[in-house]
Amino acid sequence: QLRLVESGGRLVQTGGSLTLSCTSSGPAFKNFAIGWFRQAAGKERKFVAAIGAIGRPTYYGDSVRGRFTVSRDNAKNTVYLHMTALKSEDAAVYSCAGDTNLNTIMTNWGTLKIWGQGTPVTVSN
Repeated sequence: QLRLVESGGRLVQTGGSLTLSCTSSGPAFKNFAIGWFRQAAGKERKFVAAIGAIGRPTYYGDSVRGRFTVSRDNAKNTVYLHMTALKSEDAAVYSCAGDTNLNTIMTNWGTLKIWGQGTPVTVSN
């Protein structure tokens, strides 16, 4: 079973940049597509970005496209979410989730069973 651990969340100023990491152990990681999701306080979880098992394709939610970049290094069992031009509305707990089927991450993420614990991002003015 894949286990995912997010890290990198912290307080950042509006307009700033931050990179989150989603790390796993074991050789199976390279077979999994990974999605990033976020949940702000009192709101529903939303899709942020996703990346295929081999590093492509990549997909982004409308609110982050052009500002966020998802990438991965399978040698390090890590997927990254590089966030730039951060806005107050980007503040949330960011979680990564994995599945062998990228389409499931994109279209049916409510059924995903492999999630990390989340890492909080706070954006201050």
